[in-house]
Amino acid sequence: MRPGSDPPSRPYLFYKSRMHLNHASKLLNLISNQQKKGGNMKKLTFILLGCISALLISSQSFAETTMSQEGQYIFNSLGFYLGGVLVAFMAAGFCMLESGLVTTKSVSTIAAKNIGKFAICSLVFFLVGYNLAYGVPEGGYLGSFTIWTDSSDAETGYSGYSDWFFQTMFVCATASIVSGAVAERIKIWPFFIFAAVMAGIIYPISMGWQWGGGWLASGGFSDFAGSTLVHGCGGAAALAGVIVLGAREGRFGRKGEKKSMQPFAASSIPLVTLGTFLLWFGWFGFNGFSQLAMGTFDDVNAISKIAVNTHLAGAAGTFTGAAITRLIGGKTDIVMMLNGALAGLVAITAEPLTPGPITAMFIGSIGAIIMYFGTKMLESYGLDDVVGAIPVHMFAGIFGTLVVPLTNPDTSFGTQFIGTASVCIFSFGLSWATFRILKSTVGLRISKAAEKLGTDKAEVGVTAYSIRD
Repeated sequence: MRPGSDPPSRPYLFYKSRMHLNHASKLLNLISNQQKKGGNMKKLTFILLGCISALLISSQSFAETTMSQEGQYIFNSLGFYLGGVLVAFMAAGFCMLESGLVTTKSVSTIAAKNIGKFAICSLVFFLVGYNLAYGVPEGGYLGSFTIWTDSSDAETGYSGYSDWFFQTMFVCATASIVSGAVAERIKIWPFFIFAAVMAGIIYPISMGWQWGGGWLASGGFSDFAGSTLVHGCGGAAALAGVIVLGAREGRFGRKGEKKSMQPFAASSIPLVTLGTFLLWFGWFGFNGFSQLAMGTFDDVNAISKIAVNTHLAGAAGTFTGAAITRLIGGKTDIVMMLNGALAGLVAITAEPLTPGPITAMFIGSIGAIIMYFGTKMLESYGLDDVVGAIPVHMFAGIFGTLVVPLTNPDTSFGTQFIGTASVCIFSFGLSWATFRILKSTVGLRISKAAEKLGTDKAEVGVTAYSIRD
């Protein structure tokens, strides 16, 4: 748990009591003035004085009361639950974004992959992933391959069930990053197998190094809500998948040149936009409730500040995506605006608490610039990332993690580099090996004929859009 911002010069509860006193004083003055004017308010005065006395007493008591251990337990658990629900909405956002950016002949497959991945990651994280991440000895590298069990206790400060629910939504988001990048040419069941490996091994191990109290945490690495631990990990896995799979047929010409954009026109830009909005809204749970507590003034104030910084970073990324495409290409690219928003949100995720609002906007804007040029770089190498997941999540996530020391003196640039490189290299290496094994055994990519027909007909047998004369 991270501490909140510095407490105010005057405690909040005392401030509230002073407000009650001020209101009472004004009311007494009003009564006195009415009496001076000859108003017959004697009975009313006694009644009001009684009410005011009760108010003052209750205000003083309220000001001197601190939340009980049980109260903090309730509010902290509620925070985990609310945050988990918001992050769960990101699964819908990913599904909509991916469905909108693929061609019309692959939309049903994207829907099947996203709902299937959501279920598989949840099951696997329950069976093995959670304890592998949070069973790491202090300064260690690996937890235990055991099933999660509840250990709720008043001393822990929160319900174990609410914590598991919240953490599970993060692993689902990590696997979603990979889904969009490898769309339209990967077989659905090999992808499900990879999602299980991601949820049960890759993500839990690397996440446990930091959030589970492992060697990165002991070394001073800082990643508040997962610019690297979630987005960098997922982006590195996506990069491995894109390399092993290769580009969609006809996507590129020689030296990564765009051969033809028409066959790869997005199925629905409004759906992409709606998905981006859902992801943006879910980010308030993703970042805000990574405070991991809301039972004190400082915690709630921190959650509120995180929400503001997160929102401003996303807004700055959106504007930057619009501006840079207008300046360079002469037209305002809506897809780059949407990915700019996501890149800004990813970049601020590593440290959304300590920056001021202006700094948060700067971080979001730079994240969008990195996303734009990262997208162009991947295209130049002939790497086919359907939704732009790698530049949005990996490139912007690395940037956001590396600049944490600018606002958080508790870490260093060297420590941040070591942590970022370790997580991304581990995720890329293990993901590449998994994809290669799947390719050489059960097969990874659909046939050319199936790709031409479309994954909806070839893989799931359900077409998303029925076109009638």
